[in-house]
Amino acid sequence: MAKKKTITAKKADKYELYQQAVQNPEFETQMVEKFYRRLRGTRPELLREDFSGTFIFSCEWVKRYSGYHALCVDLDPEPLEWGKKHNLSKLTADQQSRIEIRQQNVLEIKEPKVDIVTAFNFSYWIFMQRAEMLRYFKSVRQSLRPNGMFIMDSFGGAEAHSEQEEPRECEGFDYIWEHRKFYPLNSEMECRIHFSFKDGSVMRNAFRYYWRLWSPREIRELLEEAGFAQVEFYWEGTEEETGEGNGVFRRAIKGEAADCWIAYIVAAA
Repeated sequence: MAKKKTITAKKADKYELYQQAVQNPEFETQMVEKFYRRLRGTRPELLREDFSGTFIFSCEWVKRYSGYHALCVDLDPEPLEWGKKHNLSKLTADQQSRIEIRQQNVLEIKEPKVDIVTAFNFSYWIFMQRAEMLRYFKSVRQSLRPNGMFIMDSFGGAEAHSEQEEPRECEGFDYIWEHRKFYPLNSEMECRIHFSFKDGSVMRNAFRYYWRLWSPREIRELLEEAGFAQVEFYWEGTEEETGEGNGVFRRAIKGEAADCWIAYIVAAA
């Protein structure tokens, strides 16, 4: 049996590590499809992935069904180019033809009108002022077709207000989420992602984020102000033995006072 190649900080690719540790495109595309079909009773056609990065989600989306198309939008050219080389290239010619990639500010996207817009991995929290977030939500609302839907994720809980590191073991490396700074008077926070390896080497500050911690109520009120007719939250359940999230999301009205929670937000036009 061939020996597995040891990953080190010097040789590792941060985008590959991020995709392995953070993203689950098979699960998330299934969830998005489920949300849309439950509320609309039909299949969507065109999805826009905002803050798409390496757009592995969109690649999985077009693989899921022959009628699915995706528009990937990100302002940073580096992850887009990486995604073209490592993700887009693995698709069939037909699947590639159903993906459009744009290096553009999400606030500037007007066309085409789409069935779904997604903003995952809390990326939209880059908008830290209320006026900025409202502008973004209004822009998304105007980009949707009549039965369109906006789907994003959110997190919170007591741990979201603390400064700590959370390591998690992955295959061949450890993923480390660092909640580096939190400022309670304005709810702004600095977060970083590091990767450590079995040889003792560490890739520090592979990714850095400066966000505002938005509460679910703030998000709901902004979405409603932006013109969305219906806003639902889907709360992740917990494993009884470990207290960790179990990957099962159910519609919730109030949630629970957990140390850490994750929820999907579904806003229907």
